[in-house]
Amino acid sequence: MSASAAHSRLDTEREARFAEAVTEISLNRRIEWIALRPDATRAELVVQLQEALNFECQVVCVTGSRVELAVTHLEDSPVKVAALIGFPFGTSDPDVKRFEVEVAVDAGAHEIQCVLNAGWLKDGSEQAALRELRDIREAAEERPVTAIIEYGLLGPDELRRAVQIACEAEIQFLATATGCAARPTTPEDVSELREWAGPELGLTAVGGIYTPEAAGALVAAGANRVGVFALGPLLRAAE
Repeated sequence: MSASAAHSRLDTEREARFAEAVTEISLNRRIEWIALRPDATRAELVVQLQEALNFECQVVCVTGSRVELAVTHLEDSPVKVAALIGFPFGTSDPDVKRFEVEVAVDAGAHEIQCVLNAGWLKDGSEQAALRELRDIREAAEERPVTAIIEYGLLGPDELRRAVQIACEAEIQFLATATGCAARPTTPEDVSELREWAGPELGLTAVGGIYTPEAAGALVAAGANRVGVFALGPLLRAAE
């Protein structure tokens, strides 16, 4: 089979998997909207929260100081609020991260998303990372927990260790990026992580996603959720 024919067959298979995935669960309900802008005002955030509500996203991700606002605005809606912990670098002391979780829980957060310490993964300090993640899970009080990595900063062995730590900590999701790195997440990245993680660990693809087609390709590759930083392009496509 020629290279062009192989690529064509692969594209056809991906399109079929995309159609099947989106039919099973609407793409909207796979979207995590991430409030990344540090200078966003309260008024701007309220407008964006309303967009997320109208779009019926699965989750809105905000930093600790905005959890209460998001919970109040999205009250009695299907859209959940996830608190970003140790965001965006993951290098805070574990006690600081745990305190962030406790504050977020008190503010009403429905989910917790914690950035793993990439330096520890590069050091080979798996046990320290595992202890931290288990501590986060305990502080979350049964709320779903996501471990966030920065795929582009880690080598294959470090990525495997990150997947292993997430599985051993018995958390619900692993996210591919914070969105602060320039490298977008590709379907190949997701396929690789899915192969290592197996079917049980949820995967959230984050970075470089601006169209329904891009989001659908990541879902087809094995992502359960897709993290975006702007709903505008998706809203316009839906219209």
